Amino acid sequence: MNHKELRHWETLSKQVILQPNKFLTVENHIVKLPDGQIIPDWSWLIIPDAAIVLAVTADQQFLCFRQIKYAVDGTTLAPVGGMLEPGESPLDAAQRELREEMGYSASEWVNLGSYILDPNRGVATMHLFLALNAEKAAEPDSDDLEDQEMLLLSRTEIEAALKEGQFKILAWTAVVSLVLNYLQVSPLVSKVQKVVRQDLVSRDDHL
Repeated sequence: MNHKELRHWETLSKQVILQPNKFLTVENHIVKLPDGQIIPDWSWLIIPDAAIVLAVTADQQFLCFRQIKYAVDGTTLAPVGGMLEPGESPLDAAQRELREEMGYSASEWVNLGSYILDPNRGVATMHLFLALNAEKAAEPDSDDLEDQEMLLLSRTEIEAALKEGQFKILAWTAVVSLVLNYLQVSPLVSKVQKVVRQDLVSRDDHL
């Protein structure tokens, strides 16, 4: 299948126009479109990248917060997460956030991918993870400003909460959806692989 060649925009210059703190930088970009048109005032937003984790215990309990967020009307359910420290890898940040905010550690980690928040304005990259076999390791040492409580939800409860829109932030909804899909598909893949291995062994026995 032949695809049309897609052309990238060219960044001609960047200028910082606002940087009130480490959490936000606003830039003005001058960009050139493939047809030669110049846009002199393309706004670009930068916030630190973040790692977001949905942790699951060995007995299939999902660790979530019920919390307040400044930009959210009412309460929301949330996985654990936070911004990467300078020089910190996404996985290290995910493990740190789970330990600090919830007091849990996990023996198995699944990388669910990295996703840009806004395709036109940048903003940040969200690194999403599933933590399996999570277990209590210490008391939480949270520095969050919001009121929150930690919950342990069953598979049925978290599926219902997702369908009801109780995870009110896009990245949180994405990680919960990806985790539930992974947990549904993974056993099927393992089952197929087991059948294939058994078939190969059976063939070898007849050679």
